[in-house]
Amino acid sequence: MERPLAILVVDDAPDLREILEEVLRGAGHNVTTAADGAQALALFSARSFDVVLCDVRLPLVDGLTLLRRLRRDAPATDVILLTAYGAIADAVTALREGACDYLTKPFAAEEITMRMARIAEQRALRRELDDARARLAAQAGPIIGSSPAMARLRERIETIAQSDAPVLITGESGTGKELAARMLHDASPRRGKPFVAVNCAAFPESLIEAELFGHERGAFTGAMRRRDGRFKAADGGTLLLDEVAELPLSSQAKLLRVLQEGRIEPLGGNQSIAVDVRVISATHRNLTEWIAQGRFREDLYFRLMVLDIDIPPLRQRRGDLPLLMQYFLQRFTPAGREVPTLTPAALAALAHYRFPGNVRELGHAVQHAIVLARDGTQLDVGHLPPQIRGEHAEDAAAAGGELRTLSAAVREFEREYLTRALARADGHRARAAEVLGISRKTLWEKMRALGMLDGDADD
Repeated sequence: MERPLAILVVDDAPDLREILEEVLRGAGHNVTTAADGAQALALFSARSFDVVLCDVRLPLVDGLTLLRRLRRDAPATDVILLTAYGAIADAVTALREGACDYLTKPFAAEEITMRMARIAEQRALRRELDDARARLAAQAGPIIGSSPAMARLRERIETIAQSDAPVLITGESGTGKELAARMLHDASPRRGKPFVAVNCAAFPESLIEAELFGHERGAFTGAMRRRDGRFKAADGGTLLLDEVAELPLSSQAKLLRVLQEGRIEPLGGNQSIAVDVRVISATHRNLTEWIAQGRFREDLYFRLMVLDIDIPPLRQRRGDLPLLMQYFLQRFTPAGREVPTLTPAALAALAHYRFPGNVRELGHAVQHAIVLARDGTQLDVGHLPPQIRGEHAEDAAAAGGELRTLSAAVREFEREYLTRALARADGHRARAAEVLGISRKTLWEKMRALGMLDGDADD
């Protein structure tokens, strides 16, 4: 579980106070109790709490007054107010005053533990995001992340940067393959020379060779003047062939010859030109499968993959999520505008989303939220792209199950409450009825309605 919460339970009903303490301690949290609002304020003056769970109707200092004091003196504390059944006005007021949530009595034990688990997760995310602001300033290079996977990636890049051998970078779309190539170039002896990137999927088959190797005037329709290709532009430096798997087979053969000979021949020309280029290739395809399908030359594959780098997907480096969120918040916030924060709901939605588009999709999601929030200082879940909002709702439903009816929730709470009362009374119904403040007949009727009778007399 997340780090245990320090919880203050404030209620003037001893039985409910004890049950809440038992349930929350059973969930692993640190629990302190208070019988009224004044006692709660005294406890707060001596120590801090992560969460305050308090009744609205309290002696000496009521729950709403306590909430206002905590919002002023301890804004980082989450407050959940307990309201009586039907007291909608109290709930609305509580939320307007800044309460994190409210619960209507009676409620099931699993409901309160689930709320606390959600708060613990959100507080952990907020801590990570706060920590990310400091760690982001210490980040070097274009690749953002401090997870073990990214530490291994940096070490791999530094190790092979000094070589001139070709490198094949693999990884899913959106993982940052071009950033890794740039980092590799910047760490190499060629750092002062050109870094040229070409997307092999962006050009039709009729033009890709002219783009790579250059062409003479009149080499093809529309070639009005001579033009150097990307290999010539990268001479002395590094050439990134992004989406290299998309090269047509005829172009693959010519690329193989260039890599073998270190010379290019522009289209329409009859003279080869020597070039000194380190070639880095990148693809999200499985090239061994493409070779088996006859779509990629095996000899070119081995020529390109003298050295290799694999970029991990975002799902394998979830610990980097807060750092990446903070990076994109700062990157996409317009100049002169305060960098916004993410609400707990937005943080939870981003944390639970699978991100099939990896880091690129995360960046687009944060940019989307900043634009929709306009000049807002908080980005809420409603500002996020619909696929993230939708998946978060599905995950929440899967985690919490189908929402029960109110009567079913009340029935479950009553059964659990009576069971605990009977256990405290060593099974004696008369004593349990006295503790509960009801007659023995009422207790018997409730037990019968809840299916708790086994036919044996207890006293």
